[in-house]
Amino acid sequence: MQNLVKIFTILMLFSLVLTSCRKEESVLIEGPQDETLKANSAVANLLRRTATRDGSDDNIVDKANCFSVDFPFTVIVNGEPLTVTNEDDLDTIEDIFDEFDDDEDTLEINFPVTIILSDFSEEEINSVDEFEAFVDECEGENEYDDDIECIDIQYPVTASIFNANNELLDTVTISTDKELYEFLEDLDEEDIVEIDFPIIVILSDGTEISVSGLDSLEDIIEDAEDDCDEDDDYDYNDDDCDNCTTEGFADFITGCDGWYVKDLERNDMELTDQYSGYTFSFGSDGSITAETSTESFPGTWESTGSGNNISVTINFPDLSDFNAIWMLHEIEQEGDERQVDLRMDNDDELEFRSNCTP
Repeated sequence: MQNLVKIFTILMLFSLVLTSCRKEESVLIEGPQDETLKANSAVANLLRRTATRDGSDDNIVDKANCFSVDFPFTVIVNGEPLTVTNEDDLDTIEDIFDEFDDDEDTLEINFPVTIILSDFSEEEINSVDEFEAFVDECEGENEYDDDIECIDIQYPVTASIFNANNELLDTVTISTDKELYEFLEDLDEEDIVEIDFPIIVILSDGTEISVSGLDSLEDIIEDAEDDCDEDDDYDYNDDDCDNCTTEGFADFITGCDGWYVKDLERNDMELTDQYSGYTFSFGSDGSITAETSTESFPGTWESTGSGNNISVTINFPDLSDFNAIWMLHEIEQEGDERQVDLRMDNDDELEFRSNCTP
């Protein structure tokens, strides 16, 4: 009898220990109610939209914002085959299109290809008709879509999960947008998730912000949602100066002499040939000089703005064809050759080139 009492006492004590541990474990995992990530909460939906795959990077190929073509694939660009293996090859397509201003640019996709949808699922496409059916399902140019492109999460991010129904505890490390998207899609209503803060988010201008909690994270994503141009259009030429600055442009154009007019169009008139034999020099003091073998024409220039919104004002008292407030479209260097492309909304264009005599 005494042995039975002892056994019963031991079992009771063991049960109390287990119960005590269980209560401690639950308190540790759940934490403060406002710091637990719940399925379909506002902050969870914002995170999912931030992780959604953006399909606009390859619009020069597919003209579709809601999916992208998986590398590698082959296209025929202006009659020439090109295997596209990475984003640099997308720039090569743009270079081919930009090589001549008076030709008709064409691009054909060699099927089959695989496309990656906004939820990271994949579809094999075997024909133009199948491809266009998916294109038609996307929103058009500059239409509202679900993805948030103006802020990024810096990975890895660690999360702890507790499911109140089956009492499973897990810790996961999330390393990509795809992993975050799928993690949030798989959350159940009864799941309790705690993010290991602080985490780092990166704004579209490169600013890094350390975030210490879910409330702050929700506010930051909401504030950043519309802070940038998501470039959901099919004009592949409108983002060539994403990283341009007035200081960089000034260093670029004043660092070489011997600039000449590669292209000048004003009011639908081709004026390039009128300035054959002219050379231009840009001074860091805002001066500009155009010279021929017999004449010299002084003028001024200045630039303001940033990124794709840099304006360049040129004023020549005696060369009015150049006088305007131009938008800096692109600066480019290949070897010693430099190129400055200026444009206006009415399709006027001024392109300078130099073989870069310092």
